[in-house]
Amino acid sequence: MVRQVRAEQTRATIITAAADLIDRQGYESTSLSDIVDHAQVTKGALYFHFAAKEDLAHAILELQSATCRKLARDTEVRGHTSLEALMRLTFGVAHRSAEDPVLRAGLRLATGGTRPRPPLSHPFAEWTDIATARLAGAVKESDVHPEVDIDVVAHSLVCFFIGTRVVGRSREPVARQPRRTAEMWQILIRGLVPVTRRARYLTLAARLEREAAPA
Repeated sequence: MVRQVRAEQTRATIITAAADLIDRQGYESTSLSDIVDHAQVTKGALYFHFAAKEDLAHAILELQSATCRKLARDTEVRGHTSLEALMRLTFGVAHRSAEDPVLRAGLRLATGGTRPRPPLSHPFAEWTDIATARLAGAVKESDVHPEVDIDVVAHSLVCFFIGTRVVGRSREPVARQPRRTAEMWQILIRGLVPVTRRARYLTLAARLEREAAPA
């Protein structure tokens, strides 16, 4: 049991080190030797868990997916409206990204063309599916105009959110992400939400920004 725990800790250390390097310098510029040095493990320990750099990339994408799916489930089971659940998910990702190099590296891998191995879906497809389901629920709950094209809005929302994070990565501190996410929602709410419900969600966006801001 102790050996298994140590092995799991070592694996987690390697993944975190790899994610930190990939986030800062990119996948192609990160070597296994770099990861060994950064993780302060032996090459044997790394190869015990990962036969190639591609295996590490896939592990990062798996963890990113698991984190996002857990955030999505958490917002769903707490009884929020569909639109609030979707908003909370985006702010949750923005907040966690400031603390978790795996989420930041996962984004860099996804935008750099790295494709996950089946059955794992591409992050953008997974996020679009979640957004589509939440927006469909929001239409039924009268929080989004019924005439909107849900597929188009979901695609645009994911592009907006991903683009905000990608641009922000090179231009400003990651801690700025909650502010950018709030700005995104201020625009979307004014275009999607009926006037009678708009104030509620604009207020929610401001509150979620405060909650997601670094301490």
